[in-house]
This record gives sequence, C-alpha cells and structure tokens, in this order.
Amino acid sequence: MKYLAAYFLAKMGSKQGKPTADDVKKILTSVGIEVDEGRLTQVVEALNGKDLNELIEQGLQKMSTVPSGATAAVAAAVGGAAPAAGGESKEDTKAAEKEEAAEESDEDLGFGLFD
Repeated sequence: MKYLAAYFLAKMGSKQGKPTADDVKKILTSVGIEVDEGRLTQVVEALNGKDLNELIEQGLQKMSTVPSGATAAVAAAVGGAAPAAGGESKEDTKAAEKEEAAEESDEDLGFGLFD
C-alpha cells in the first residue's frame, strides 16, 4: 500500500506524468520508510502508463464486493445484549460498567492521533 500511495503522489506531482522508481523511493525515504527495491520496481512497472482515475475506479469496484464485517459485529452485539434470565443485581451491573470503562480507557493507550 505504501508503494502505491507514494506512486500516486509522485504521479500527481510529476510534470512528465511518468514517475520513476527513484521518484517513489525519494518520497518513501523522506518519511523514514525502508524501501524494498524488488517490490518498488514491480509496482512502478505495473502502474506506468495507466490512468490513475481508472485505477481508483477499479479499486472502488473491488472494495464494494468485500464484506466489511460490520454486519457480523452488529449481529454479535444484538445477540449478546439479551438480558439474563434471572436478572442482574446492582453489583453485577456495577462490575460490568467498571469493566467496560476499563476497556474504553485502554483503547487510547495515551497516544493521540496528532501527538
């Protein structure tokens, strides 16, 4: 993916419209990414001469057929939300709330998106 993104950036910024492997490598190394020469060459050769808009459209069509897993998550949440047969005591509810709060606090791990 990183090679593809760097190629697209190079193509959009290129006056000739045909980025080289060196152009893509320059972009990747400027942000500290180690470059695999074989993979870089493969990506550049496969994409040279192709229209970016067509490639994006083909990618969107392919992605529309991939299940996102959202329906499985919703089904699991709905199925898991059924109340217990005997009911829950206040202690059980408080314990569940504490556990849920602890899980939420672990998600951040102290790192922000723009830190």
